[in-house]
Amino acid sequence: MTAGWTIDGAAALRQFGTAPGGLSDADAAARLATAGPNRIEDREERGWPMLLARQFLGPLGLILVFGAIISMALGDWLDAGIILAILFGSGLLGFSQEYRATKAVAALRAQLALRVTVRRGGKEVVVAAETLVPGDVVLLSAGNLVPADGVVLETRDCQVTEAALTGESMPVEKTPGVLPEDTPVAQRSNMLFTGSSLRSGTAAMLVTETGKRTEFGAIARQLRKSEPETEFARGIRHFGTMLLKVMIVIVLAVLAVNQLLGRPVAESLLFAVALAVGLSPEMLPAIISVTLAAGARHLAAGGVIVRRLDAIENLGSMDVLCTDKTGTLTEGVVRLDAAIGWDGSPSAEVDRAAFLNASLETGIANPLDEAITVAGADRKFTVGEVRKVDEIPYDFVRRRLTIVTAEPGAGHRMITKGAFAEVLAICSSLRKGGKDVPLDDKSRAALEDMVREKGTAGFRALAVAERRVRPQAKYRREDETGMTFLGLALFLDPPKRDAAEALRGLRAKGIALKLITGDNR
Repeated sequence: MTAGWTIDGAAALRQFGTAPGGLSDADAAARLATAGPNRIEDREERGWPMLLARQFLGPLGLILVFGAIISMALGDWLDAGIILAILFGSGLLGFSQEYRATKAVAALRAQLALRVTVRRGGKEVVVAAETLVPGDVVLLSAGNLVPADGVVLETRDCQVTEAALTGESMPVEKTPGVLPEDTPVAQRSNMLFTGSSLRSGTAAMLVTETGKRTEFGAIARQLRKSEPETEFARGIRHFGTMLLKVMIVIVLAVLAVNQLLGRPVAESLLFAVALAVGLSPEMLPAIISVTLAAGARHLAAGGVIVRRLDAIENLGSMDVLCTDKTGTLTEGVVRLDAAIGWDGSPSAEVDRAAFLNASLETGIANPLDEAITVAGADRKFTVGEVRKVDEIPYDFVRRRLTIVTAEPGAGHRMITKGAFAEVLAICSSLRKGGKDVPLDDKSRAALEDMVREKGTAGFRALAVAERRVRPQAKYRREDETGMTFLGLALFLDPPKRDAAEALRGLRAKGIALKLITGDNR
């Protein structure tokens, strides 16, 4: 089979037996049965036998097994039975708790599984990324993760971050084309790879490889390693190792002293081993398992899943907590609170412009646009006779999105909304009382103060601007200039009722909080 980057899009479609409209549902199902699910296997797929074995492989467990063997060798079957019962009881307790947690995590992953837009039978449908197969045509936009390896069929202003794959932090541009066969991965500008993400623009991709056969899957196989040991597990292991060393020293010392005293070798050996076994803390594994299991049940009652019991101690020793804001400290439901003009008063013009921009954009789905369209529907807004002419999609460098519209008898109109600083930077005038006035330094400072005030009050602000333009065939980012600043759309995501209490509780326990958010400095 010819490498995907060495042929054009039409040839790639023929090679994979598909069309620009994508595979049929029947073809996709047949290929999924052959190629398997589109996922990179992880450590959880080793199953319950490894999970069970891990409960008994620590130094303390091995010491108890050794002690039980010695007890049986000495004919003390009762002690041997007690030791083994304690060992297997604590091990099974830990296993049952971790097995249930693993199943719960698997169910949670299924709910949060990545979903992508594909063309199937000429229609755009949303499917789980795990069901992608070679030959699927996937549609991507800014902010989307690339779910498989594939050939670029069409793009617009497509910038992709491939740091996870190539180590290069700067985004790279992707365009359709043909490249030599010996082109290295980092220079395949006509390919998209699993593990990368679109930073700007849109793209249509023909899937060529899925799952473990992707470039990212090959790297994952090379880097596969066991989970890092927790601090608690490391402490228990060190304690068990120290105990084992002490037991060996005692056995050797007792043997040496008994030999100097002329005692029989067999009796001296049995005495030394019995003494060493007597030092082994038979109840310690059981005490650890019962205590950690009780902690896991307590956390589960609060909705926290503990996959590994020994991680509970790490949670207890935490002194810094890094947390997201949206949906964690806040309700996670954004609503449009107000649309205001330059002076902070309500503005129907800003409200209508933001609604048209959000309703007509197709580049990237986000909760802010959803909040605008929902609020517009409540106000009985409709697109009406306004027609979308073009779109300059959002990207994470410009941090704004522009829609070009056409209205009967009004020519073309560019409507831009986005981050305040980035929108203000392309504006040269300000809408005041229905008239456009030059945007001077004093006006800029006043707008910045208003945005700062709204941010302090808990609002997230998007700026809205517009410009009337002469009709042209295609619009580019360079056309976003000389615009008129209309005002702000203010959004509110209120804090959860118990957020303040939780923060006070953390502070009382000496835990510092670090808020990680992209909303506002």
